[in-house]
Amino acid sequence: MKLEKNTRVYIAGCGGMLGEAVYEYFSPRTTVKATDIDVNTDWLSYADVRDYWAMDEDICEFKPDLIINLAALTDLEYCEQNPDDSWATNALGAENVALIAGKLDVPHVYICTAGIVDGAQDVYNDFDKPNPLSIYAKSKYHGEKFVQRHLKKHFIFRAGWMMGGGPEKDKKFINKLFKQLQAGQKELFVVDDKLGTPTYTVSFAEGIFKVVETDLYGLYNQVCGGDCSRYDVAVEFVRMLGMENEVKVTKVSSDHFKAEYFAPRPPSEKLVNFKLNARKINFMPDWKDALELYVERFK
Repeated sequence: MKLEKNTRVYIAGCGGMLGEAVYEYFSPRTTVKATDIDVNTDWLSYADVRDYWAMDEDICEFKPDLIINLAALTDLEYCEQNPDDSWATNALGAENVALIAGKLDVPHVYICTAGIVDGAQDVYNDFDKPNPLSIYAKSKYHGEKFVQRHLKKHFIFRAGWMMGGGPEKDKKFINKLFKQLQAGQKELFVVDDKLGTPTYTVSFAEGIFKVVETDLYGLYNQVCGGDCSRYDVAVEFVRMLGMENEVKVTKVSSDHFKAEYFAPRPPSEKLVNFKLNARKINFMPDWKDALELYVERFK
């Protein structure tokens, strides 16, 4: 499908770090309605993916040509402690939006996560079988499977370690580091036994747009090039901020944070964009290049 200014795109769950990037890429190029349960900016309106009937009314009234579902609870510890909320948002919410897309017979974009693997192998391509460990991962994987099973016109994009949103909206690793630096911390303790593939929201949003235009429906790993440990990311981040002489980055094992981060996490959630590469539609940069662009928002 050609995405043009008069193409109507409904985006659910658009209030977070990925939502910001998707809105910024799509809104100048298409006609967007962006919704979220957290109406934190003036281009958002309220909608809750957990409420089928309200979503149905809101989406049908807009008459979209494409529906994108970004709604998710992504805090692993919160999901472990609040399983009902996690299942309602990540699984039932995904079902709700997919059912509406099916009823309207429009293409549907669903975002999944590298976190659905168990880390028993080092690297995962698009065809390797997931085995989710946490409530978060299980609920997200349910959404992925439902979309695959029920919709012919679907795009599922699996993201890795998300980075984006800047100091305001980034709820993930980079901003957690930044907050420590802002507080004057001179030593960062970072795990080196968790491996993955960073994923820059800005590139991810562009990738969604361009892959949707191909009409090559299906499931895609969509992460930045290369892979690393959390420690590697922290070292690069500190260096790019020009603070490597004032801040020490110290390796620790996951046990160091086991009280704080108690949800099960795979030792490796490294993805490779096998299908995007094979079809020559991989628009993701190397993770270090992406981080360099992203760091500008923290300077």
